[in-house]
Amino acid sequence: MPHGSAARRSAVAKLARNTASAPPPRARSTRDRALKAEAPVGTLTEQAYRAIEERIVTLRLKPGDVLSEQTLSATIGIGRTPIREALQQLAREGLVTILPRKGILVSDLNPRNQLLVLEVRRELERLLSRSGAERATQAQRAQFREIARGMEHAAKTNDDIVFMRLDRELNRLVIEAAHNDYAARSMKLLQGLSRRFWYMHYRMAADLPLCARLHAQQARSIAKGDATLAARASDKLMDYVESFTRATVSV
Repeated sequence: MPHGSAARRSAVAKLARNTASAPPPRARSTRDRALKAEAPVGTLTEQAYRAIEERIVTLRLKPGDVLSEQTLSATIGIGRTPIREALQQLAREGLVTILPRKGILVSDLNPRNQLLVLEVRRELERLLSRSGAERATQAQRAQFREIARGMEHAAKTNDDIVFMRLDRELNRLVIEAAHNDYAARSMKLLQGLSRRFWYMHYRMAADLPLCARLHAQQARSIAKGDATLAARASDKLMDYVESFTRATVSV
């Protein structure tokens, strides 16, 4: 099995290929293939983090739910120490709240707080997109193109699970390609909150195909190495995300 960044490249390519080869949405079969597409990559803590984060973001674990290390360990099939470390990371990102001697809760959501998140995210997203266009390796540019193709197909099939997984991979890749640890640490605190907010509200206020196409444009712009175009694509994406967020406030 490939390791490290090579394993991630393999996983991204596999997810994009599976997405592109899936038939139009008799969506259950498409979604099932997407759910099987992710092979375990990274340390046990990273695997535990991705598994729990996805459950929180996609609302299988809902705001206010009480989490148990033992139950999560049994459900995910990973030992309690990696589960505990993953929960600590999720707490730093605001997705869970750890109450000493009481338990672990999935954090609540607030649309107005999300607008404050977006104020910061807009600036970081532009910086990382521009920097990524200038500094990405050839291997990373190939990954951006793979994700763009997957996003375009997710737009056609309206597949939310495939979109969410590609979105997470795009977020990770944008951070890695920028080679700026300070911006990376700041952005990682915001991404899970934004992903969960979108998933909670997109059915009533969002246009998934449009959102997927905007992500594809961002990925392709970075892959081309055009910093100005990448910054413009980032702004267009954030314009949409902000308008979507404001729509949820008024719903």
